[in-house]
Amino acid sequence: MRNVRMLIAYDGARFFGWQRQDGFDSVQESLEDALLGIFSKHIVVHGAGRTDTGVHALGQVANFHVDTVLDDHRLQRAINAHLPPEVVVRRLETCRADFHARFDAKGKRYLYLIWNEAERSPFARHHAHFVRERLDTAAMAAAARHLVGTHDFTSLASSGSPRSTNVRTIRAARLVVRRNRLAIVVQGDGFLYNMVRTIAGSLIDVGRGRTTPSRFAEVLAARDRTQAGPTAPAAGLYLLGVRYAEPCFGGRAPGRS
Repeated sequence: MRNVRMLIAYDGARFFGWQRQDGFDSVQESLEDALLGIFSKHIVVHGAGRTDTGVHALGQVANFHVDTVLDDHRLQRAINAHLPPEVVVRRLETCRADFHARFDAKGKRYLYLIWNEAERSPFARHHAHFVRERLDTAAMAAAARHLVGTHDFTSLASSGSPRSTNVRTIRAARLVVRRNRLAIVVQGDGFLYNMVRTIAGSLIDVGRGRTTPSRFAEVLAARDRTQAGPTAPAAGLYLLGVRYAEPCFGGRAPGRS
C-alpha cells in the first residue's frame, strides 16, 4: 500500500468547492471518481485545505493510499486521463507512509486577482474581480504591509468553522501590478474563513480612497469584523501553494517563496 501525494491545479468556476458534497460537483469528487475509474473501488483523497465555491488553485496538495503496480508517472497519466478538463494533476509522487496533506501543512500562499480597467473583460469574469475605478496601488501596498506579523485577525474573517483562536501569523503580503491586473499575494501559517477575500475587499477600499493605510491598521487592531471592508468575490481567489517542513515534488516544497 503506497501513500501518494499530488500537486493539483483546478479552475474552480464549475465546482462547489473542494469538499465532496452530495448532489454538487466538487474537486475532491472528481479526483475520487478518477481513481474509481482506474481501480474500480472508492479511494479517499485528502486535501490540504477546503477551497470554497468558485475558488481556484494552482498548487493544491492532496494524498491518497493505493495498492498498485503503476509507477508514479503512469499513475499520474492515468488519473489525468480520467479527470474533467478543469482539473489536472501537475505532479505526483510516492511519499512517506504517514504523510497527510492537511495535518502536515505548515502554511499556505494565496493570490487574489483584480481586473482593474474601465470596462470588464468577458474572459475574466470567473477568474478575477472586476473593479472599474482606478486604484491607488501605492496606498494598497502600504496597507498590506500592516498584515505581516502575528495578529488577531477577527476583523478580517467571517464566522465559519470553529477555531480555538483567531491569531494567525502572516509571513509576507505584497501587491503585484501588471498593467490592468493587480495581484494581492499573502503567505501565512494559517488563515481564517474568508480571511484572504476580506483582506482583498479591505485593500480595495484603500485603493478606492474610502479609507487609508493607517486606518487599515486600526481596523486590524480593533478585532471587529464590522469595521473592515466587504468580502471580495470568490472568483479572484487562487490557492498558490501549500508549505511543508519536508521537500516535496522534486525537492521544492509547493508554496515556498
